[in-house]
Amino acid sequence: MIALEALAAGMQDGSPQHKVVKCWFGVFCGHTYDRMISTDPPKRFFSHTLTQVLTHKPVLRVSDAVQMQKEWSFAKTHPLLTGLYRRLFTMLSPEELVGHLQEVLETHEVNWQHVLSCVSTLVICLPEAQQLVKDWVARLLARAFENCDLDSMVTAFLVVRQAALEGPSVFPSYADWFQASFGSSRGSHCCSKKTLVFLFKFLSDLVPFEAPRYMQAHILHPPLVPSKYRSLLTDYVTLAKTRLADLKVSLENMGLYEDLSSARDVTEPHSQAHQDVEKAIAVFEHTGRIPSAVMEASIFRRPYYTAHFLPALLTPRVLPKTPDPRAALIESLRRADKIPPSLYSAYCQACSTAEEKKPESAAPGMKVEAVCAEGPLGPLAAALRELRAAMTDPTQYDVVAARVAVVSERLGAALGRAEEDGSSGGSQIQLSVLTPGLEQQEREVADLLLTCFCQNLIVASSFASPDRQGPWASRLVTAMCGRRLLPVVLTRLCQLLRHQGPSLSASHVLGLAALVVHLAESRSVLPEVRVGLPAPAEGLSVAEFFSSLLTFRTSETSLFCLKFCTAVISYSLCKYSSLSRDTLCSCLSPALVKKFQFIILRLFPEARDPLCPEDTADPPWRPLCRPSADWQQAALCLWKQRTFQELLKEKEFHLTYRDWLRLELEIQPEVDCLSDTERWDFQQWAIHEYFLPRPSAVGGCDGDLQVACAVLVDVLIDFRQSSRSYNYSENSDLVLSGCPGNRDIFSRLQEMAAGLEQGPGAPRSGSPPQGHFLFGVFRRRLQALASGWDVAARLQRQRELLVYKWILLGLPPSIVVGHPQAGRPAAPDCTEFFHLVNSELRNFSHGSALTHDLTVHFFRGLLSACLQSGDPSLTADLVLTACQTECPLVLTSALLWWPRLEPELRSRWRRCLQGPLPQELQRLWEAQRFGRSCLLPDTASPAPGPAWLSAAALYFEIQRAGKDSVKSQLERLGCQGEELLVFLFFFSLMGLLSSHLTPHGRPRQAVDTPKALDICAEILGCLEKRRVSWLVLFQLTETGGGLGHVLLRLAPDQYVRLLPFAFYSLLSYFDEDALTREDAFLHVAVDMYLKLIRLFVAGETGALSTVASRSRERRGQGDPVGLITEARRFLLRSIPRCPKESFSNVAELLATSADCDPDVRAALLSRQQAGPDADLYREPRLF
Repeated sequence: MIALEALAAGMQDGSPQHKVVKCWFGVFCGHTYDRMISTDPPKRFFSHTLTQVLTHKPVLRVSDAVQMQKEWSFAKTHPLLTGLYRRLFTMLSPEELVGHLQEVLETHEVNWQHVLSCVSTLVICLPEAQQLVKDWVARLLARAFENCDLDSMVTAFLVVRQAALEGPSVFPSYADWFQASFGSSRGSHCCSKKTLVFLFKFLSDLVPFEAPRYMQAHILHPPLVPSKYRSLLTDYVTLAKTRLADLKVSLENMGLYEDLSSARDVTEPHSQAHQDVEKAIAVFEHTGRIPSAVMEASIFRRPYYTAHFLPALLTPRVLPKTPDPRAALIESLRRADKIPPSLYSAYCQACSTAEEKKPESAAPGMKVEAVCAEGPLGPLAAALRELRAAMTDPTQYDVVAARVAVVSERLGAALGRAEEDGSSGGSQIQLSVLTPGLEQQEREVADLLLTCFCQNLIVASSFASPDRQGPWASRLVTAMCGRRLLPVVLTRLCQLLRHQGPSLSASHVLGLAALVVHLAESRSVLPEVRVGLPAPAEGLSVAEFFSSLLTFRTSETSLFCLKFCTAVISYSLCKYSSLSRDTLCSCLSPALVKKFQFIILRLFPEARDPLCPEDTADPPWRPLCRPSADWQQAALCLWKQRTFQELLKEKEFHLTYRDWLRLELEIQPEVDCLSDTERWDFQQWAIHEYFLPRPSAVGGCDGDLQVACAVLVDVLIDFRQSSRSYNYSENSDLVLSGCPGNRDIFSRLQEMAAGLEQGPGAPRSGSPPQGHFLFGVFRRRLQALASGWDVAARLQRQRELLVYKWILLGLPPSIVVGHPQAGRPAAPDCTEFFHLVNSELRNFSHGSALTHDLTVHFFRGLLSACLQSGDPSLTADLVLTACQTECPLVLTSALLWWPRLEPELRSRWRRCLQGPLPQELQRLWEAQRFGRSCLLPDTASPAPGPAWLSAAALYFEIQRAGKDSVKSQLERLGCQGEELLVFLFFFSLMGLLSSHLTPHGRPRQAVDTPKALDICAEILGCLEKRRVSWLVLFQLTETGGGLGHVLLRLAPDQYVRLLPFAFYSLLSYFDEDALTREDAFLHVAVDMYLKLIRLFVAGETGALSTVASRSRERRGQGDPVGLITEARRFLLRSIPRCPKESFSNVAELLATSADCDPDVRAALLSRQQAGPDADLYREPRLF
């Protein structure tokens, strides 16, 4: 008791009194009693001593404990007292200790300082006791609510708050515990009104004494209360808010990202505001948008936003030449009117002043930063040195735990925060892999921690293997997992592993590898990591995050990956050698193990040979710790290690063919550690000797070369999508730029595809068509894509198709045309390609043609098929005849590109087949000649059939010629031109829509909108002059085998949906008298009007460009709103003039469009219901 008196009175280290107390406490050493036959007497003695300590001078009241317990944490308790507790714990099991604590609290008056400091020591030094304390608290709560026992309630809250003080690695935060205990209907407080009154009476009694942090947790995470007892909660919240106001703590002044997971003092608003600014900048840098928390605060928490957050954000500084994330966030807030103009003006003026004073104040600012950085790191460095000293005896777990607790306490001050961050679970960490950044203070803290960890590991490994080093590593890593510190550590590891890996020393590699192992060991309780590109959209586990940092792009990074993977796996095998296979598998990252397999097979030809049964080498951890470590030898040693090879038999660690392709595609050949020949040898071995013959159950291809090709195509598409870079070109809308590292693998695909085409497995004319594997891959992937015509879905589909096109163009053209069908030896099967064109490529063409490269590729494939046919001309004719009905877009594409296509076709046909062009190719030439002759002053040559083909040729020639008027040329078309004119009108409508959708049209393929409108108007006038009906073009359907069967395959679906826009764009050119006399006109006009409204409501008309009209008459025709207005006027003017027969089908339109224009609807119904003689009494139109 004298010693306890001395501790309570306070004494200096090294004083005589201190030495006496230390000597007296040294008597309580469990090792002294280890050799006794019976341990019962020492247990009773230690229990009695513990009771005396806990009950010594019980002068502190519960209210004192509530106010002061934050000063009784493990790190703040005198080391002699915590040392005494640890000595007393040695003779008692955790269960006995918790039971003894419970017994003392129930039967004695206690010294709350000693009791709560004992609880802290218990959860720090005995991990087994942490769950026991949780169970004890649960029993205390149950008893408290069952009997309205105030003592049990007090004990439960004090014990929980004390344990929570030691951080999330030891015990859940108080806010999390309170919400879990009282935030649901399963809580004991929900049993009755009596229990609710008891709870809120207890919480109200605590209000005068407890810290603001706890009241904030109670308010923001309130207990679940039935609605009829809501007044109990309301009264408590009012009381707590009043108390917070008295303490000058406002909920409105809480930070945007402030954490309630600890019970420490409230951060000052201005201090929290700076932390909020840093967090907001990080979120903005990652997302590119103003954080939602900032936007909400600007509306709902205006006092904190204007008084604290904005001043912290607008701290004057020297502005960088290139705007940084802070400047970009400020500019975004200013544009959103979230910064008062006066405040922003003052900020700009202050920044200008700072710029002028920059030369004078630069040196003092750097000095101040250095002093500030040096201050808080001193105690942390000292605590880390004490931890290293405690590692000399790995069996002293409690000593290591005590040192780690002190380190954890010092970390808060080193990071410049007044409170612990709490658990890091339950949220996501956002990092930028490409440009990871840290504040200077954060980087210094992270470097100190990581350096200490690496040094400690090397020291510990010098006298013990990892499995006998004790728990120091896992305990220190747990201390790094706080909400504030973990993102700092991960960011620094990202900088080191991804950007500085090759420059790290061997000790750094070993230390960081062990650190990664222990972080991955805790992945179940750590948040996911969300990183910027290149990365998957979803979050990564910590283990996956570290694996993603290892790349193989260059020879230097490949060698670093070899070192790091060797160190990680070796440490894991040594650390967990005594554990089960399942436990070992859970501690290793499958992605990292796969990367090790990949790199060792790639770099070491000897690793590709079968292993001998006697290869039973030990994990090479100890050799790696030597100064002269041979990393390549160590990697081979690990590869041959029996335990590791047994581990590779687990399914999750199989390096599959797909995994290998993904990793190989990352390699940049120009900086690869393998030469071109070595790389070719390795890829040939990997594909044909390793993965191709392996069973699919272990990641192989079952010997099927077609499967190998299909998987390669699938992976290649994914790689091009993830590494895409888009540029605009004249040849296509979007083209993929080159992706480093993919050309060699694509060459392997070309070789394998050629083998399939020419090898023994190639399809023969007598076998039924199975479809090419390439189109099967395309079809499966397209079915998995989101459907729809919104911008996101269209862009995603377009990106996918661009890669398909790139792959198609790189493979033999014979794939496009296919092989002869069974029963028709001369007719190749183009079904797959036709389906791809009709269903997908058509929707991403402009007007009515494919791109030049794809068109040329098809005809090269056709020539190739003709060369292998016994009757080349018949083969060509059959394929092109099939195109007329199944894929007419191929023929119109040929007509568009004929000037560039014809020379190659004629040359290759003459050289290889030595004869005239086949009839169907000759037909294309004649159509192109007809189109060209129509624009010449001489008589036009006859138009070959079908009429739509000649119309397409004529329209493309009009485009090429760029004529302002074609009226005279149209008039020279004879009677045979009436059907041709209808098709020509269709192609001109497609050109009009194309000019709107691509206003800057590509050279020689499109005209501007006014000229396109003029061409449409002239063709329309010619049709009306000849009294040729053209309304059928706006009633196209696939059924019936009419015009729709062909024309709908010549236009993108978007163009077809926008036909109502084209219809009413020509409104001023309609012959109203002639149209109103046609029975079908009213139905078409109303249908187009309703569809135009739907397009506008759906937002599809937003894709149309507004083009200035050249006259008052056309004004508004490029504007969807103006067009709808003019269309409405036209209908209201035309409906009364239409004959009764025109209304026969209007009822169907109105039935399917109940929400149409009410005036138009009323006019239609009125005219439809008019009497049979209504036409007789209408006022005649005399003028």
